[in-house]
Amino acid sequence: MTPPFCSQQAKVTPAAAEEESLCPNKTWDTASFLDNFPNAHPTSSFQDSGTSFEFTTGVLLCFSRTLNFGHQCSMALGGMLRNAAATYLHLVGSLQRKNAGASLTRCLHQTLTMQKQLQARRLDKIDKNPWVVFTKLASECDAVNLGQGFPDFPPPDFAVEAFQHAVSGDFMLNQYTMAFGYPPLTKILASFFGKLLGQELHPLENVLVTVGAYGALFTAFQALVDEGDEVIIIEPSFDCYEPMTLMAGGRPVFVSLKLTPTKDRELDSSSAWQLDPTELASKFTSRTKALILNTPNNPLGKVFSKAELELVASLCQQHDVVCISDEVYQWLVYDGCQHISIATLPGMWERTLTIGSAGKTFSVTGWKVGWVLGPDRLLKHLRTVHQNSVFHCPTQNQAAVAQSFQREQLHFGQPSSYFLQFPQAMQRKRDHMIQSLQSVGLRPVISQGSYFLITDISDFKSRMPDLPGAVDEPYDSRFVKWMIKNKGLVAIPVSIFYSQSHQKHVDHYIRFCFVKDESTLQAMDKKLQEWKAELGA
Repeated sequence: MTPPFCSQQAKVTPAAAEEESLCPNKTWDTASFLDNFPNAHPTSSFQDSGTSFEFTTGVLLCFSRTLNFGHQCSMALGGMLRNAAATYLHLVGSLQRKNAGASLTRCLHQTLTMQKQLQARRLDKIDKNPWVVFTKLASECDAVNLGQGFPDFPPPDFAVEAFQHAVSGDFMLNQYTMAFGYPPLTKILASFFGKLLGQELHPLENVLVTVGAYGALFTAFQALVDEGDEVIIIEPSFDCYEPMTLMAGGRPVFVSLKLTPTKDRELDSSSAWQLDPTELASKFTSRTKALILNTPNNPLGKVFSKAELELVASLCQQHDVVCISDEVYQWLVYDGCQHISIATLPGMWERTLTIGSAGKTFSVTGWKVGWVLGPDRLLKHLRTVHQNSVFHCPTQNQAAVAQSFQREQLHFGQPSSYFLQFPQAMQRKRDHMIQSLQSVGLRPVISQGSYFLITDISDFKSRMPDLPGAVDEPYDSRFVKWMIKNKGLVAIPVSIFYSQSHQKHVDHYIRFCFVKDESTLQAMDKKLQEWKAELGA
């Protein structure tokens, strides 16, 4: 039987398919083909040489080593499937225009693509990552990287030795350990932080070891945030909080720290960015599930005061809200500032998850060991996510972190304490950077903590407002790209740490990382001196 849509018998062997490319120089009569089959089944299938392909659209392609359009083409297509069939015929018709030597199978594979949406809806609008853009540009321009937050100097000797011992010692450290944490690590974390938090921590119930603090955050959002839940995010905020909220099905609700400027010619301090109590209170609703707190704050370097934490705690308790407290920079506080964990405030332990990072604690960001501390009633849900995703973290890395904490516990509170010596050294680096940046007219904000400080670029925005870039691109983003290409210095635009509607209010700030080796800071000085000379010319 000759199909009504082709004027010749369409029994095509593989060789014939390649030679004639399926009825060459013939016209496909879509209407007569559809009219020939008035009845339809939603799903049709047929077999050819033992191979069956089924399409729920009712449009059937079957090919293997032999393609037979004879009696096997008696599948039914009804009115509701006419559009799908017409699309099919259009695509198959396009095969006639392929080169005669092309394989029919290959042509079909190239022409017919999957029509279903591949990505899950929870990935919508979160696929763009600014770090990729600026890291790539920095590499291309061979610039001094003061943008990314990682030390480019060695970790402390005791941490390196602990890792070497973990790798070369007990061979069983090459195998799985307990899913929720290597026992010596959960034990020392419970002991060390239990004293700081004023709680008797149980290693199995109140501690969960994760793949970095990033993993702790992701696990917390997945475990606690449900479809339609609201999560309050204090801006500026680390840029993963918003996408993690969205991926969990939640709705981010933003509240910005407000700047109270200092006197003219004086540098602002990160402490001058403060919460507006009335505005913060207005963000809490019956749908609020969690509030994410970051102290010391990235990118600002703000250390939240006890009064500010008491305000947050009061509202969380009043509205029955969980506090996710990101405290990865807790040991990096300067100028006599004191870090306070919100979990230590009255009534907050039972509703707080406290997140920490070995990477930031011991300058080993590549080890990717983090932890979350909290009540069992919260952590049991995080353990469910953890055991059904990563299951456990690298054993040797955990062993090295455990030994590092054991060493620190012996020295804690003494002049030999690493947690005392390290922030002192980083404060000197911060002061070095502040002085250098001022030499070219930048106005640094004095950071109270963390790896970072931000710098006001308002003078440059007024003098050179028309830097190249996209029409809707914030000024700080355009400025950073210009600075990388023309001055050889890398920073990060502060606007990326704000929600889109708030970016235009802060596009005159950029962020620098000062936790860098002396050689890197000297390279920065050289670039800044060259810049200064150009300004004076």
